[in-house]
Formats: sequence, C-alpha cells, structure tokens
Amino acid sequence: MSTAHDVINPATEEVVATVPMRTVEETDAAIARAVRAQRAWSSLAPAERGRLLRRFAAAVDDDLEHLAELEVRNSGHTIGNARGEAANVRDVLEYYAAAPDRLFGKQIPVAGGVDVTLQEPMGVVGVIVPWNFPMPVAAWGFAPALAAGNAVVLKPAELTPLTAVRLGELALQAGLPEGLFQVLPGVGEVVGERFVTHPDVRKVVFTGSTEVGKRIMRGCAEQVKRVTLELGGKSANIVFADADLERAAATAPDGVFDNAGQDCCARSRILVQRPVFERFMELLEPAVRSVVVGDPADPKTAMGPLISAEHRAKVAGYVPDGAPVAFRGEAPSGSGFWFPPTVLTPDPADPAFTEEIFGPVVCVVPFDDEDDAVRIANDTEYGLSGSIWTRDVSRALRVSRAVEAGNLSVNSHSSVRYNTPFGGFKQSGLGRELGPDAVDAFTETKNVFIPTGA
Repeated sequence: MSTAHDVINPATEEVVATVPMRTVEETDAAIARAVRAQRAWSSLAPAERGRLLRRFAAAVDDDLEHLAELEVRNSGHTIGNARGEAANVRDVLEYYAAAPDRLFGKQIPVAGGVDVTLQEPMGVVGVIVPWNFPMPVAAWGFAPALAAGNAVVLKPAELTPLTAVRLGELALQAGLPEGLFQVLPGVGEVVGERFVTHPDVRKVVFTGSTEVGKRIMRGCAEQVKRVTLELGGKSANIVFADADLERAAATAPDGVFDNAGQDCCARSRILVQRPVFERFMELLEPAVRSVVVGDPADPKTAMGPLISAEHRAKVAGYVPDGAPVAFRGEAPSGSGFWFPPTVLTPDPADPAFTEEIFGPVVCVVPFDDEDDAVRIANDTEYGLSGSIWTRDVSRALRVSRAVEAGNLSVNSHSSVRYNTPFGGFKQSGLGRELGPDAVDAFTETKNVFIPTGA
C-alpha cells in the first residue's frame, strides 16, 4: 500500500504538499513502461530525439519562475539561487539536445575487413537525486541519459520531490513519449533499492552521501550494473600569502555558505598561510557577519534555512559548547530550521575539520608553505573540489596538479559548469557528469567487424 509524505517548507515548518510514495510494485510497473518506451525512443531518428529535448528545454524555460518558487518553498533555497537552478536545467537540456546527432563511433584499421564501433544506449537508467540541489542534479542525470537513447526513472529525495515531479509533467507537455521519463517519489529503501536490484535498470546514477553511495555500489556489483556516483566532499580553500587577501576573504563566504553550506563542493576548510593568517581573519569577520540570512523568497537574502530539524541538530553537533568559535553571523529565531554562518579555528584533528558537516560551518587553519598546504588539503578521504588563491601562476598550476580533487578553481570558487566535466577523486565519487563526454557514460561501445575478402 502506498504511503504519503508531507513536504515541509524549511523556512516556516509549514506543510507545502503531501506526496504519495511509490511501492515496489508501482516501481516495477514504471520500469516495465520505461523498457517499452526506450525501445521506441532509441529507434527515433537522432534529429527527432534532439528536437524533442529542445522542446523539453523550452517548456522548462517557460516555467522558470514557477519552478523557482516551488524550490523556495520545498527546499528553502534563496529565490536567486532557485532561478539559477531552474535555468541550469534548461541549459543542460539544450546542451545535450545536440548530442543525439553526435554519438560518433570509430572506424579502426584492421586486416581483412572494416571494423567500426557503435555507441549503443544501455536501456533504462535509474537516477537517484539528493535533497540539496533537486533540480540541477536531476538534469545532470536525465538529460545526457535521454540524449544517448535511454529511458529514465528518477527518484527524488523524500524531502524535496516537488520540482522533480513538475519536470516530469513538463517532459510530457513537451511531447516526450509516455514512460520515457518517469519521476517516482519514494523511500530510498523501496524505490532506490529497486533501481539497484531490478535487472532491467542497466545503470544507476546516485548523488548523495559516501556511505549510501558505497551501499549502492555494493548492490549494483551483484549484476555488474554500471554506476555513476557523486558523493561527499571536504574541500579546501587554500589562501597563499601573496594572494589578493581582500578578495579571498570577501568571497570565502560564497564558497562555503551558499545553500546554507548544504553543498558537496563547499569549501569548508580554509587554509591560510601563517604570515597572513591574522590579517585574513580580520577581513573574513565582516564578510561573514554581512551574510544576510532570512526569508529565501526575499531577493536580498543570501542564505536560507537548513533542510530539516534533524539536519540542523546534526550540524549543531559539530559546534558544541566550548567549540573554538572565532565569530558567527546572524540567523532568524522562531519557526524554520535556521543556523548562523559559523567560523571555527579548530585543531586539524577535530571532527569539524575532518568530517563533512554539510552546513554553514567553516574551519580556518594556518599552514607554513606550499608542501604543507598540499599535505593538509589532501589529508582527507574526499577529493571533490577546492580553490587556490595566489598571484603566482606557476604556483597555481603546481598546486592544482598536486591537490587530489576533481574540480578546482584559481582565485575563484566556480568549478561546476554544464559544459565541463564534474566529479570527484577518492571517496568523492566515481565517473564524471556534465561536459562533452557525459553522454558516453550512458552508452555501451559495440564493436562490429565486416570482412571484405573474397
């Protein structure tokens, strides 16, 4: 029997909607529909698949403000961020709409004939989406998968299903075939687990915690099922003494407090070269205190609430009484899952410095020289993102090569673009999303030999 889940506005604690959760039987039926739809979809001319994906992008564009307002209520994202996230869905769809005509194989010289490779769709792809960025992360999975000729079943997070459900409606309005792209709200242990165990789901794309990602990977191994995993992070923001300290300090809050720190790319460890440590902290304090935390529907707000009371309690556990708090910003009181921007100066062995907090808490520690900075930055099981601040171009390149992370920025905090690869080293993930090669991750390479001898 289906159950239902109340969707809570994290800024007000009010119920926004009640969404039915799919059962195993309903999930199986959806996968069966996807199998049938995929066969028809893959037989369409590539140009026709591209045309339909462009129509999907146009439908999203027409619905941008509605999608953004839904995300504000559902996820507590600021309205500015939510508009950008809805636009990212549109842009990702437009980008991959060009891919069906460009699924090129190769002609390989061989003796006695002609050898070619073909990029074949996998079939049905299961996409499991997190609660922190429900719209863009969904598109990063479903857009290239559809472009490659697959069908998609998508499970949004229980806490934040509303924009994914709306995207499913827009896909149908745009003319995508019934069953090709289905959104299945449900509990992870039911719907997500069925994606892992069902033999007709040929690949699982998961974004979430490293712990859950490992469990999905183990389950998929039973069928040698393909996976793409985008997992946790504990990224370093490295500030050298020769950097533009004013700019590095002024932008540091953006690198860690965006989306209330609920971002696997958050630069939650700031490493500052010792000679300028005190000056950097002097500059950082007003930048942190000026972060406007409040109503996410207000365009002036820079940071909204955390996603739930449970998550707020987890974040607060990293800042107990007596924690080395350097300074904090302000946050509303009363209803809503609020937590102020917080700066710690802990010992490098402190859990706040070593574990992913996933909230608006940043740790600042000093380092001595370039080797020391790299050592501290790499002293983690994660390797997703990071920033390097220096005026020395050679140093920027050396440190970029030495830091074990999949996405780095120099003198900035921008490292995720829909037309460049995104993914992590070490336990931050497996595979790459976005960019020109993502479609290949949703295909199998088939080799065909044709003899030409008599």
